[in-house]
Amino acid sequence: MDYKALLKDIKTGSFQPIYVLHGEEPYFIDVLSDAIIEHAVDESEKDFNLAVYYGRDIDITALISEARSFPFMGTRKVVVVREAQDLKDLYDLEKLLPNLVESNILVLCHKYKALDGKRKFAKDLSKYGVNFKSEKVKDYNLTEWIAAYVRSEGYEITSKAAALLGEFLGNDLSRIVNELDKLAIVLEKGTRISDVHIEENIGISKDYNVFELVNAIAVRDSLKVFQIADYFERNPKDHSIIVVIPSVFRLFTNMMRVHFAPNKSPEAIASSVGLHPFVAKELIRNCPNYPPKILARNVEILHHYDLKSKGVGNSSTTDGQLLKEMLVQILN
Repeated sequence: MDYKALLKDIKTGSFQPIYVLHGEEPYFIDVLSDAIIEHAVDESEKDFNLAVYYGRDIDITALISEARSFPFMGTRKVVVVREAQDLKDLYDLEKLLPNLVESNILVLCHKYKALDGKRKFAKDLSKYGVNFKSEKVKDYNLTEWIAAYVRSEGYEITSKAAALLGEFLGNDLSRIVNELDKLAIVLEKGTRISDVHIEENIGISKDYNVFELVNAIAVRDSLKVFQIADYFERNPKDHSIIVVIPSVFRLFTNMMRVHFAPNKSPEAIASSVGLHPFVAKELIRNCPNYPPKILARNVEILHHYDLKSKGVGNSSTTDGQLLKEMLVQILN
């Protein structure tokens, strides 16, 4: 089931007897399980009819017994298992499915990996309740996701500010939301969040960041590239080469796709590569700066420095020095 539709059902009181929330993205799992706890049990009943366990602390026999016990002086009992990926013999819950208590709700929060879809428990889940697979937001959809979240909270955000957040924080939705929630404390509803707001309140420089570095590489602006590299070297905590390399790799692989695309219109490139049309137009404009042979060479350079950044063939060179070495080779 779709995340938004599922969340809407929960908030309007339409519940299922079992929810198995599993997959690589923990943010959606946390939001849905918290919503069930908030809306399925009255605050006055939570001491009696809400049971929260961790997978490592409860066995299957005890869990089945808890899930089948009736609510105490209430209409519904909710049993939540956090970190259900640590639950031993998880798939033995298949015998519980036909025997669920209709008044109860069992919630399994199985994070960081999906269930084994070949197992009977996973196959049968949808017959009895909700089987929700929480998938990571794709990198090329991250900016759009950030903008949609900001709108849902009553704000707007510029495309540059959204890209800054995505590049700086990575594909970590919980961290992104946490930073945006901090912004909501100091900004009035309806504010259009800009890169200046991001710089002043979150600490991401609007001029010296991975987003601007990648743009400078794309247009071969060597002066700006090394100004940003100097800043990164002086501020290594939040500007590791390990963060830079995937962003530059993404630029080069997208350029390679443009070079070999049969239709090089901005609309076609935007659709095939998964970019906003404006970003696709910029990508097309900058592609002549890097012919296919140079792109192939640069991908090899990135791979080489990715290994060095992880200690392979490197025992003393700092991140900042490695970054500058890599950039010199990429731009020459």
